Amino acid sequence: MSFLEIRSAIAQGTALLSASGIPEPRFTAELLLCHSLGRERAYLFAHPEQELREVEWLHYGRYLDQRMRGKPLQYITHKQEFFGREFRVTPDVLIPRPETELLAEVVLKMNRAAGELAIDAGSGSGAIAVTLALDSGLRVVGTDVSLPALEVARSNAQRLQARVQFVAGDLLVSFADESADVVVCNPPYVPEADRGSLQREVRDWEPALALFGGEDGTDFYKRLIPQSVRVLKRGGVLAMEIGFGQARAVSELALGWRNVRLIPDLAGIPRVLVCEKP
Repeated sequence: MSFLEIRSAIAQGTALLSASGIPEPRFTAELLLCHSLGRERAYLFAHPEQELREVEWLHYGRYLDQRMRGKPLQYITHKQEFFGREFRVTPDVLIPRPETELLAEVVLKMNRAAGELAIDAGSGSGAIAVTLALDSGLRVVGTDVSLPALEVARSNAQRLQARVQFVAGDLLVSFADESADVVVCNPPYVPEADRGSLQREVRDWEPALALFGGEDGTDFYKRLIPQSVRVLKRGGVLAMEIGFGQARAVSELALGWRNVRLIPDLAGIPRVLVCEKP
């Protein structure tokens, strides 16, 4: 039995994805075919006439069906790039977003002393914790309330050879008073009222535990900021990602902190809030 050549498989996959309203259908078809073949994209262009084997064809059809049903590409390929590194992702963790790289950049630019303790509260895939461990002299500990998420984070740290300790716990409850120099967090901040307006890829597939922050999206900030007061040393820094339209509300929660700063993303939207414990 013969199956489609690579070029025909791409064309067929592109047509199916396009008809289902999937963005970037050709690019997506190529990546799904690469995942089926275990090859890089350059291979597709170098061997357009190669016929797919039966097992490759079956995998490709399954991946196309999953994507057409809304499953994010990253959960199909189990890959997402963050800060130039490839991280493994599963439906147990939020898919790292490009805008979250700003949060890591802010902490890296602080030039904290080597060996100081940085806590990544709510690590998820471990993208922030691993990045800080590899690109700074900080000693990094990541926490998460989700045990499956911690397994994903640990696997990423091990594969990328990052020295990160991961502990199970809700935000900062596992840490002693005045034990940390930096707390970094990308908390769940989507308001519950926005659930219905989210893309189906987000709403139906990403973990709700890592997405929703209560009625107005600020529930986790209301817990994290007081916990950070306890855990941070004097002069310690808290850096948090914030959602659209939340700058004022979160800033008010940080009243009494020093050097409160809002840092915009490339679109000019306040994306990171940084403050120092007095």
